[in-house]
Amino acid sequence: MKALGICVNPMSGRDVRRLAGRASTMTHEAKRDIVARIATGADAMGVTDIFVTREPFRIAAAALEQIPLRARVHVIDHPLTNTALDSERSLAAYLSAGCRSFVSLGGDGTNRALVRTLLREQKSHPEYAAVVLVPLSTGTNNVYPLLAEPTIAGMVAGLYSADRLPAPGSPVTHSGGSVSPLAQRSKVLHLKLPDGTTDIALIDAVLMRHDHTGNLLPFDAEKIAQLFLSRAEPEAVGMSPIGGYLRVIGEDDDEGMVVHLRSASDEGVQTLNAPLSPGLFGTVGIESWHATPFGVPVLFQGPGVIACDGDRDHKLLEGATARVQLHRDGPWVPDLTATMRYATDVGIMAAKLKDPV
Repeated sequence: MKALGICVNPMSGRDVRRLAGRASTMTHEAKRDIVARIATGADAMGVTDIFVTREPFRIAAAALEQIPLRARVHVIDHPLTNTALDSERSLAAYLSAGCRSFVSLGGDGTNRALVRTLLREQKSHPEYAAVVLVPLSTGTNNVYPLLAEPTIAGMVAGLYSADRLPAPGSPVTHSGGSVSPLAQRSKVLHLKLPDGTTDIALIDAVLMRHDHTGNLLPFDAEKIAQLFLSRAEPEAVGMSPIGGYLRVIGEDDDEGMVVHLRSASDEGVQTLNAPLSPGLFGTVGIESWHATPFGVPVLFQGPGVIACDGDRDHKLLEGATARVQLHRDGPWVPDLTATMRYATDVGIMAAKLKDPV
């Protein structure tokens, strides 16, 4: 079986943060079109089985009902909670069914749920460390997922599913003579909370003052006290550009960034005006910042709320401390351009054609 899992968050790109900012919403019809293009791309590359999940809007299931695919389509059923738990259960089911390559539709929060599940499952299944994820952007703040044509995303994920490419971390020789892997393993922020429980973030862990868990409104710049960023990118939206305006740290860099903030109205404070949400700017005061290597603990001191990739999930009481560390232990995310060019260079895309005489 050469299996591909398609992970769709039906609510990504539709929450109140898009309404409070100036972002367009992602319709269910648009997601169905994306799923169909992913499936056709994967099918053309030799995938034999495609797994999707049944959910109330039938986004993936309906998208694949009328498409003439050679691959078998499997629709997974599990109890729905309309929370991130649904994404976690779907990924766990796909892994159990034999999928090792996935395409996700969602934002940073959706992929956080998937990676959290993958890391948990890796404890009993070390082979899951080789899982390939192609994250496609349909969420609100999108730093982790890619802006790419879904057909190509399906083709690349399908090539991995069909075992037509080297293992994701294996160096390959490109047409220009350079040697590098076709995929990069993701950086992950690991949180250890005061009660001993753990969580992760893919892009940013944020300490908010005078906020509350479950708040879905865009961040108030005056309430942001501390950032730990895996990526500090000035071309992004959200927390990442706050660090990115100070120094660029990309996905390839083996470090992250810690930023301490204060009120922009404080006398003498240096300020930045950054897009905290699509089309919505806020002015933050910068107290200090520094690059942070892998494995170095960073402390978040209460009182406050810790938000992981935009989701305010954890309350810190007065005097309580959470510890956050950065590691590179997430799934492998392919470079779509490099992968397709490599597949062409080695003859995968035109394997049955002979060179002209």
